[in-house]
Amino acid sequence: MVPYGRQSISEDDIAAVIDVLRGDWLTTGPAVARFDAELATWAGGAECVSVTSGTAALHTAYAACGVGPGDEVVASPMTFVATAATAIALGATVTFADVDPQTALLDPAAAAAAAGPRTKVIAAVDFAGHPADHDALAAVARSAGAYFLVDAAHAIGSRYKGRLVGSTADVTTYSFFPTKNMTTAEGGAVASSHSDIAQAARRFRNHGLVRDKAVQRYPDEGGWHQEVHTFGLNYRLPDVLCALGIAQLRRLDAFVARRAELVARYHKLLAGVDGLSLPPQRPDVEPAWHLFAVGVLDGRRREVYEKMRAAGIGVQVNYLPAYWHPVFEDLGYRRGMCPNAEAFYRQELSLPLFPDLIESQQDQVVDALRAALA
Repeated sequence: MVPYGRQSISEDDIAAVIDVLRGDWLTTGPAVARFDAELATWAGGAECVSVTSGTAALHTAYAACGVGPGDEVVASPMTFVATAATAIALGATVTFADVDPQTALLDPAAAAAAAGPRTKVIAAVDFAGHPADHDALAAVARSAGAYFLVDAAHAIGSRYKGRLVGSTADVTTYSFFPTKNMTTAEGGAVASSHSDIAQAARRFRNHGLVRDKAVQRYPDEGGWHQEVHTFGLNYRLPDVLCALGIAQLRRLDAFVARRAELVARYHKLLAGVDGLSLPPQRPDVEPAWHLFAVGVLDGRRREVYEKMRAAGIGVQVNYLPAYWHPVFEDLGYRRGMCPNAEAFYRQELSLPLFPDLIESQQDQVVDALRAALA
C-alpha cells in the first residue's frame, strides 16, 4: 500500500539517537535545551518549550495562558479533537466558529461573532500546513482581550506574510508525530514571544516545580528544595527524542521543499479532473504542506475513499468536525453549528503526501483516483 503519510529517517537521525543512548542523560539533559534552542529558529525567535505530544503542547499552552473554569475558547471545528478537548480539560467552555469554505481555515468574521466577554483564547488551526489569516485573527483576539493561539500541528516551516509560523501569535503549538512535517516519534512544543507564557509552559511541563530560590516561598529549606506553586504535569520530552528532533530540524528545509514539489505535481496531474476540487493557496502565505486535501464532489467521497483503499492507496479524511464526536454531543453541541466546516468535511479526502513519496507512487495515486472517479 502507498501510505497516507510516513516518517523520513536517515542514518544521521539514527546516529543522533544512539549517541544519546550511549551518554549519561536519557531525559532532563542537555539535548532538551539544544532542541528547544534550534526549534526557536523555526519559530521566528519565539521561545520554545518541548513537550511529549501535540496534545500536551495544547494543554500546556492553554494552561500557560491561564485558561480555567469560567473561561471560553473560540476554536475552529476543522481539527483533531485535541484542540478543543485540552481546553475543556482545564474547565473552559469551547465555542466553535465556522471556517472559510475553500481553505477550512478559521474565518475571522465568524471568530469575532463568537467571541464574548469570557473569551480567553482565539484558537486557529493552520489546516494542511496552510496558515490562517493570522493578522486578522490576532486583531479579533485583541478586541476581545484574549490571547491568539495557533495550532500549527501541520505547519512547522510555514510562513505567513514572510514570517515563520510561531512568531505570528501570542502562543503557537506544534506536533512531531511521525506523519507530521518532522518527527521526534512522539512529541510537540509550545512557542511564545511572551516570556511569562514561555516560563509558565516550562513549569507546567515539569509538574509546576519552582527551583529558582528568588521566587520560592521558602528558599532556605535546603539545597534539595523545590516547590509547586501551581499544578502541572510530567510532559517532559526526553533527550533521546530531542536528539532525533535536532537531526530532523536540520533536514526540515528539504522536507518542506519536497512536499511543495509533490503538491505542485499533484496540481499539474489532477488539473481539470471532473468531480474533484483542488486545495487553494492564499497569495500571502508559504505553506509547509502537511496534507494534500482534495474535495470529492457530488456526494461520492465515501465511494472514492473505499475504492482508493481497495486499490492500495492510503487515503485519509481530515477531520470529522470536532463537535460531531459523541463526547461533545453529550455536552449539548449539535450538528449544523458550522455549516461551512460540515460541507468541507463531507468532501475532504487527503492524498498520500510525505518527503519519501516517489513519482511512480504519486502516479499510482493519481491513476487510482482517476479510476475511482470515472
